[in-house]
Amino acid sequence: MMDWTDRHCRYFHRLLTKNTLLYTEMVTTGALLHGDVVRHLRFNDEEHPVALQLGGSEPADLARAAKLAEEWGYDEVNLNCGCPSERVQRGAFGACLMAEAPLVADCVKAMQDVVSLPVTVKHRIGIDKSESYEFVRDFVGALYSAGCRVFLVHARSAWLKGLSPKENREIPPLRYEFVYQLKRDFPDCTIVLNGGVKSNDEIETHLAHVDGVMLGREAYHNPWIMTEWDARFLGGGATALSRDELEAQMIEYMQRVCHKEKSERDGLMYPSAYSVARHMLGLRHGQAGARAWKQKWSDKQQFRQHFEALFPEQLVA
Repeated sequence: MMDWTDRHCRYFHRLLTKNTLLYTEMVTTGALLHGDVVRHLRFNDEEHPVALQLGGSEPADLARAAKLAEEWGYDEVNLNCGCPSERVQRGAFGACLMAEAPLVADCVKAMQDVVSLPVTVKHRIGIDKSESYEFVRDFVGALYSAGCRVFLVHARSAWLKGLSPKENREIPPLRYEFVYQLKRDFPDCTIVLNGGVKSNDEIETHLAHVDGVMLGREAYHNPWIMTEWDARFLGGGATALSRDELEAQMIEYMQRVCHKEKSERDGLMYPSAYSVARHMLGLRHGQAGARAWKQKWSDKQQFRQHFEALFPEQLVA
């Protein structure tokens, strides 16, 4: 979810569900240790509970990054061992780490040694065209021995050569039974299933076998699906806001955050209203008039014309 689940996206999603655990986009250790920490780690208080997802393969660097996560107030730190992109592979992290379970175990242990936060791992069921359940079982077993107890499992293998990231989300077959079996083999672990889930009924089916379900692109493109989660799965109350009320709250947030950050610049990146609005384009997914509404928010010219009274032009551009 690189460039998708930034803090503005997470603020919007928190309006839809109060209790769901939200994850950041993946942040590399290099970006944190040698780049703009504030830009990568700042988030809204309303986002809790929120987990920082890290990309890296050096135990010492991951330990330093995990310590930053704790200092900034995140609720969990997650190591990504599932991203299949070639860019990530060139950095020797992401899904290719599944071939190096002892190294990943060292990374987990290094992070656990310096923070009190839960240290979790997101991974695939295999790499390349492996059909073996034993591969993912042994990978999880190595991390279990290092003290990890929470695994977010994308139920597809990652084909590291020949497929784009998009194709890696569609072509390798889904094997939910592998994730179910992990829960049976590691009953004291929290096993969260990811991959291909598109409805709340499907979530309910999977929860009969595992402890949790993670949604990415479906939740982004059809965010209204999240309004049922608190009441249906998480023991909370139903979301009371209408779509119109959610839109009004996001307009207020855009205005507030853009003006606040512009006044505080001091070299920091500050958003345009458009860069915030892009995350709610799916709010009226499947509704009458959704196409015209989405165009109003996604076309920069229409956006500027419609909202110039709310936003000075320099904040819209």
